[in-house]
Amino acid sequence: MSGFKEPGFADRQKAALQSKRHLLDKFRAQPGPDDPEVAKRRAEREAIAARREDARLAREAEKAEQKRREEEAAAAEASRVAREREEEAARQAAIESEQKAKRDARYAARKARGKRK
Repeated sequence: MSGFKEPGFADRQKAALQSKRHLLDKFRAQPGPDDPEVAKRRAEREAIAARREDARLAREAEKAEQKRREEEAAAAEASRVAREREEEAARQAAIESEQKAKRDARYAARKARGKRK
C-alpha cells in the first residue's frame, strides 16, 4: 500500500481549472429567461404572490371590519351607560323631590298644629 502523495502546484492548478470549467458548464446548462419551463415557474410564483396579496388584503379588511364592530359595540355600551346614569339621576331627583314634598308637608302640618293652639 502506497502512502499519501502530496499534490504538487501543477496538480492543484489543474484541479482548480477543472473546477472552474465544471462550474461554467453547469452555469451554461441552465435554461435562459425565455425558456418555457422558466416562464412557467415564474408565472406560478407570480400567481402564488398574487394569492398571498389577496389573502393579506382580505385579512386586513376582516381586521378593519372587526375593529369597526368593536368600536360600534363600545359606542353602544357607552350610550347605554350614559342612559342608565341619566335614568338613575332622574330617579334620584324624583326621590329627592318626593322626600322634600313629604318634609314640606310635615313642616306645614307642624305649622298648622301650632296655629290651632
